[in-house]
Amino acid sequence: MSRGQNTGGLMSSAGLVRYFDSEDRNAPQIDPRTVVAFGVMFGLLVMVLNVV
Repeated sequence: MSRGQNTGGLMSSAGLVRYFDSEDRNAPQIDPRTVVAFGVMFGLLVMVLNVV
């Protein structure tokens, strides 16, 4: 292998780590339980509409 060859690894994911590590203080914060509850409610709605 040559010395100048990039083999990937952590260097290839450095941009993603930096992107996901930064949090925007102005972004709306949503509780994960709220997201799950909406998902369950949407699933129930679809099941009810399939019966009708």
